[in-house]
Amino acid sequence: MFKRNLLILTVLLAAVMELIDATIVNVALSHMSGNLGATIEDTSWVVTSYSIANVIIIPITSFLTAKLGRRNYYIGSIIIFTICSVMCGLSNDIWTLVLFRFIQGLGGGALLSVSQAVIFEQFPKEKQAVAGAIFGIGVFTGPTIGPTLGGYIVDHFSWPWIFFVNIPVGVIAIVSCFFLLTEPPVKSIVKKIDWTGIALLAIGVGTLQTVLERGETEDWFATGYIVWFTIIAIISLSVFIYWELKISNPVVDLSVLKSKTLSIAAILTFITGVGLYSSIFITPIIAQRLLGFTPLQTGEIMLPGALLAVLALMISGRLMQKGLSPIYIVAMGYILFIYFNWHMAHMSLDASAEYIAFSLVFRSVGMAFLAVPLTTMAVSSLEPKDIPQGAALNNMMRQLGGSFGISIINTYYVRRTWVHRNDLVSHLTYSDTNVMERINKSVNYFMAKGFNYYDAHTKAIALLEAQVVKQTSMLSYLDSFYALGACFVLTMPLLLFVRIKKKSANAQKVIISDH
Repeated sequence: MFKRNLLILTVLLAAVMELIDATIVNVALSHMSGNLGATIEDTSWVVTSYSIANVIIIPITSFLTAKLGRRNYYIGSIIIFTICSVMCGLSNDIWTLVLFRFIQGLGGGALLSVSQAVIFEQFPKEKQAVAGAIFGIGVFTGPTIGPTLGGYIVDHFSWPWIFFVNIPVGVIAIVSCFFLLTEPPVKSIVKKIDWTGIALLAIGVGTLQTVLERGETEDWFATGYIVWFTIIAIISLSVFIYWELKISNPVVDLSVLKSKTLSIAAILTFITGVGLYSSIFITPIIAQRLLGFTPLQTGEIMLPGALLAVLALMISGRLMQKGLSPIYIVAMGYILFIYFNWHMAHMSLDASAEYIAFSLVFRSVGMAFLAVPLTTMAVSSLEPKDIPQGAALNNMMRQLGGSFGISIINTYYVRRTWVHRNDLVSHLTYSDTNVMERINKSVNYFMAKGFNYYDAHTKAIALLEAQVVKQTSMLSYLDSFYALGACFVLTMPLLLFVRIKKKSANAQKVIISDH
């Protein structure tokens, strides 16, 4: 019993570590950007590269587990994750950090699914709900403490320590699994892996991500490599779809999309991924760069909503057990997300921590209402044999939505920045008495500090420019929240076309286990 509980604690700790790393970096992005001399657009690759790596590795996790042995693959993944954590912390330029962050994501891909399988194995069939509850609480603990822990570390140490904290956890998990982790009771059958499909997916997603991330900065198709990457992305993804529909053992079984319910759920899940990752990406930037919050304060404003999300997760599970259709729970999640974006879009540069924390409650509770119900809805019309593929495809869509969403929102932000800047600057003229009054007040302030008139005037203009930049950034981020909210509003009517078929208890177990 002691060894069993220790193994459960170990694999749960490894899973929580992986989830913490998915969110802990968000509150440190501004510090990374300044310390490494990179733009926020470039720094966003620290987040998206991790998501892309997950998209690539998750479909082949079962193959690697069967081929290498679960024990070897799991321990090897923790080793890769831990070593790359060290290398991320030691990186002295943004692209080295992005590279090791990508490899870290490849290592972290096994930690969730294998940890989940190990925990479920430790309980008999009649207590699978207990296993699900233990893993579910762990899954929500990581994102909950990630931003707060990251804020504390950045405030009291420096941003590399958000990666170095993984070292003791990783070492403990490696040693513990070496002595406690065994092979599964039923050995998986090694199937032929679809390496062609994986390569096409990786190339297509990687090039498209680059186009979305760098297109606006590089003036889109005026730049040669953007043109070529666009062509490569279109060809790779088109061939990927054709190839996956043609072969008998695809890495992503697209044939299950013949189900209208799954297709709709995949779209809703993609939009959910866009909203989840984009909102948690730009909120810390606003809090730190525009409102002057410390990283710790930024982490703290995310904590109340994250804690309530655990309660909301239990409520949504209880409602589904009582027979409430997941359609209604998903609709409620969507409504909460829409309200969150609307509320955030009405911020000002005087917004308080309480205002943002209140807004984030709706985001976090909405996330909890979408987690399991969307997966349940996705597979509700599938045959039992297709449920694992449908659930895996649905989860992949969430990751893709997250990585693409951050890139798209960055591009949208830059475009709106130019619009708002031109609008604000056009009203700043020397004939405007309010403008002249502001400039003269600043000039008098700097002259009182000992500067001559010319230097004082130069500093006054620079101060006005800084205020314009700050206001422009805030307006652009508010537009971004409006855009995110619009995505949810436009796709929510798709729920009207969903029909849910009741599944057997065994099918429900597959859904929970995969999630």
